[in-house]
Amino acid sequence: MSACAQPPVRVLLGETEHARYADLLRQAAPVLELVGSDDAAELARWADRCPLWLGQPDLLAKLLRQGHRPQWLQSTWAGITPLLAADLPRDYRLTRAVGIFGQVMAEYVLCHLLAHERELFARLAAQVEQRWDNRQPQSLAGRRVLIVGVGDIGLSVAHLLAPFAVVLCGVASHARVVPPFSEVAGLDALPRLAADADYVINLLPDTPATRDVYDAALFARLKPSALLINAGRGAAVVDADLVAALERGQLAGAVIDVCRQEPLPPGHAFWTAPHLLLTGHSAAPTDPRLMARLFLDNLARYRADTELRGLVDFVRGY
Repeated sequence: MSACAQPPVRVLLGETEHARYADLLRQAAPVLELVGSDDAAELARWADRCPLWLGQPDLLAKLLRQGHRPQWLQSTWAGITPLLAADLPRDYRLTRAVGIFGQVMAEYVLCHLLAHERELFARLAAQVEQRWDNRQPQSLAGRRVLIVGVGDIGLSVAHLLAPFAVVLCGVASHARVVPPFSEVAGLDALPRLAADADYVINLLPDTPATRDVYDAALFARLKPSALLINAGRGAAVVDADLVAALERGQLAGAVIDVCRQEPLPPGHAFWTAPHLLLTGHSAAPTDPRLMARLFLDNLARYRADTELRGLVDFVRGY
């Protein structure tokens, strides 16, 4: 039986785009009773009357901290770090957004790989200087691409890159066989695989095991021609070590989408670090249409008491 055919249920929408989500959900499931806001105080007035919550972790964490509880919370983010704080409860079901970011993240990664090979920023600088730059570009063919974090997003990135004849390696929680990767190893193999990589793409979640893994020791192993792309979590990179490595020329550059503190504060070293491009946490925005579909699919699973997509293991942190 579909979610629409079952008795109505009240859903709390804690989102900056709550009106957009409300429209999408009403169109697909008119039986749902929706209460939405981007104001924590207003949400708190309804929280205890809504067993199901849909929204962004930073906003809904405030409700949990005030003592409110859902039966099930569907995050609109892939990352759920704000909901894993030590002072927050874990006696409810939490699902993260899965299966909706792969295409857009893959496009982001491909964009920066091609920009690096074609030296787009150097050519722009030459144009500004009115200097003719006819250096010959390189190709992605044969480049070694290391994807660190082989979940559904990492796999989508790999599938998009495979036709460009790159050599794909991966790092996951444990070694396994995953086409189209030539090798997927455990996190302990990161230094070995990073040393051979032309591109290191971080897509790791934020867990105790994945914090500070990109440190001075790892940067010292990279090729001077390597490019680091961090579109996973800011806590994976030791900021000062990355800046120092760039200043020493231990890697060719870094594309940083996520930072430990967002927005990045004025005066942070990333603003002026050489060969570092900031993209302001824009790599893979949530598409409300896809998110609404995921929520409705999970709602049907929830009401049928079957396994939810993206169910979080609080111990592992994802």
